[in-house]
Amino acid sequence: MRNFMINLKRTIAAATAAGLFALVGVSGAQAAEATTPVAKRVAPTPEQKAAHEAAKAAHKAAHGARKAAHEAAKPAIESARATFKAARDAATTPEAKKAAHDAFKAAVAAARAGMPAKRAKPVRP
Repeated sequence: MRNFMINLKRTIAAATAAGLFALVGVSGAQAAEATTPVAKRVAPTPEQKAAHEAAKAAHKAAHGARKAAHEAAKPAIESARATFKAARDAATTPEAKKAAHDAFKAAVAAARAGMPAKRAKPVRP
């Protein structure tokens, strides 16, 4: 009985889909073909190539500076983290734990102060 009901549902669904396609006038071949036009790629102009290369160089330089600043700040942050963990484990009151956390946040903020900001994404022409 269960297989009969499943087959009946499938038959009804297929008939409904075929009826809708018949009403709309779409055949299976028309439904399968792409209707959106394909834009051909155009080679960039020399000015665009030069602008792209300049943007790439600027991005690499900014990335290198950010990475170097991050590597320079890493030991200070690790030291602050170790100090924070020791202070937190030694703290007995919630106020002492909060003071240790605030000191950790201040140390991390001071270490990150020398880091350059992330570059904004360039706007496409």
